[in-house]
Parts: sequence; C-alpha cells; structure tokens
Amino acid sequence: MALVGILLAAGRGRRFDPSGVENKLLQTLADGEFVVAASARNMLAALPRVLAVVREGDDMVAALLGRLGCEVRVCADADLGMAESLITAIEFTKGAEGWLIGLGDMPFVRPDTMRALAATIERGARIAAPVYEGRRGNPVAFSSYHLPLLLALEGDQGARAILKSHAVSEVVVDDEGVVRDIDTKQDL
Repeated sequence: MALVGILLAAGRGRRFDPSGVENKLLQTLADGEFVVAASARNMLAALPRVLAVVREGDDMVAALLGRLGCEVRVCADADLGMAESLITAIEFTKGAEGWLIGLGDMPFVRPDTMRALAATIERGARIAAPVYEGRRGNPVAFSSYHLPLLLALEGDQGARAILKSHAVSEVVVDDEGVVRDIDTKQDL
C-alpha cells in the first residue's frame, strides 16, 4: 500500500509579505533551491505519488511543481482556507489508502521522516504525526478511515480538529524540519 502525498501550496503567505507581492514559496533557501521545490523534492523522494495543490493564478508554482514530478491541482477557493485545498486534493485521490499531508513552506522535512509516518499508517494506525523534542509537527498522515472527516473540514485550521479529537500515533523523530516552516524572511 502506498499513501498519496499531498503538498499544500495554495496559501497567500501574508505573514511573510503582507502586501502579497513576494511569494514565499518562490524564495530561495541557502542552497539556492526554491522553498516549495525543496518541500516537493523531499516528499517525492518518500512517496511514489504526490499531488500538489496551488491557488488559481499561481502559474509559476504550478509549473515548477509539475516539472518536479508532482500532479498539480488548482484550488479555485483557496482563499477560503487550508481546508479547501485539502478537500480539493482528497476528492481527487479518494481511492487512496491514506494521505501524507505536507505544507509547501516546510522544506526541511526529511524523506525518511515521511517514510516513517507512511509506514505507521501502513501498519494500521489511523493518524500518524511526527514529534521532535516533545513538539508535534508536520506532515501528518491519515488512513482512509478518516476520509469523511477530511472531506467535512472547513476554514484555515486544516485537519487540526481531527488531531484533537482522535487517537494519534506519535512518531518520535530527530528531524527538526517537522517543526520548522517559512513564515518570515528570517526563517529562510
């Protein structure tokens, strides 16, 4: 069984640039790679299929992710919140055994961490989340058991409500990337 990777890349990144001019996903990291490209490469190294969700009009991110090997879907309602992007991806991959849901602004998560989360679902867990030094992070994996709840999400909290109300198999990792995202220019 292989989980489908979902890379959420449809946010506006207002904390990074309140004016909306600079797309944080297209900023370069110290090694010269775009933030979203690093996020996608790591997920593609861990899973055989990755579906990236982008917002309407974000043609540069869509093209970049497509060239890297992601399937790309546009979420017309991305401004309604992260749940809309997630639902777009889940509906497109409904037949999957489960999903590993990652964020386009988390380029430091290692592929071995993602493989460990996927393996936890494959062994029967319904939700798997990484924990680094006592802090729960991302990405989070869900088995198809939670399909109805994932499709019922609303707003910008993503799947946080599901994590709060259901058993989560925590996977302890030595990967700081699970708690490190790009929200400000200093995070680069």
